[in-house]
Amino acid sequence: MRALLIEDDPLLGDGIKTALEREKYTVDWFTRGSEAISAVHNETFSVMILDLGLPDMDGMQVLQQLRHETTLPILILTARDAVEERIRGLDAGADDYVLKPFDLQELLARLRVVTRRATGRASQVLTLGALSIDEAEHSVIWHNQAIKLGRREFALLLELARHAGNVLSRPRLESLLYGWDEAVESNTLEVHVHHLRKKLDKHLIVTVRGIGYRLDRQAT
Repeated sequence: MRALLIEDDPLLGDGIKTALEREKYTVDWFTRGSEAISAVHNETFSVMILDLGLPDMDGMQVLQQLRHETTLPILILTARDAVEERIRGLDAGADDYVLKPFDLQELLARLRVVTRRATGRASQVLTLGALSIDEAEHSVIWHNQAIKLGRREFALLLELARHAGNVLSRPRLESLLYGWDEAVESNTLEVHVHHLRKKLDKHLIVTVRGIGYRLDRQAT
């Protein structure tokens, strides 16, 4: 999954980015509200983590503008602990709130909740036939066998499984797997798909020529 982090505190931002990357997220980290708006306009993300205290504009303004344009799950970070502030943020479209200071494990758990909610699921385990994906544990079971996947292989499989039966375009998948500062070779996505087919089943992921890939529900 690809996360957009907007946090102007360098120590906190670095800590969150490191924790997310350990959890197999691809992370784009910016420090200004205007950068957040531009990023959402130009790239595809799974979730946004938005600090309210930004140097160029209030995070609430960012939230209100984006909520007119996207259904991207947005988790607010803030030191503003007044109940009225939290209500205002939730009414403006925030999916959840985390008050500073916070435990990173709680942040990660809340991110899992808002992303599951966005896809209409209540459980952290996504099951499609013989395929079972545990988002919290980053584990995959295929026909009762544990399958070891790399970070991007896991992220790719999870995204395809979340939209099983639907074709996901190549640009969308590349955008979710790689951040702005990472170079993408022309055949990188094909390599990840090839590895998944070898580890799972060659018929599980279908190539739709000229468009992208889809996970075949019948193959599970």
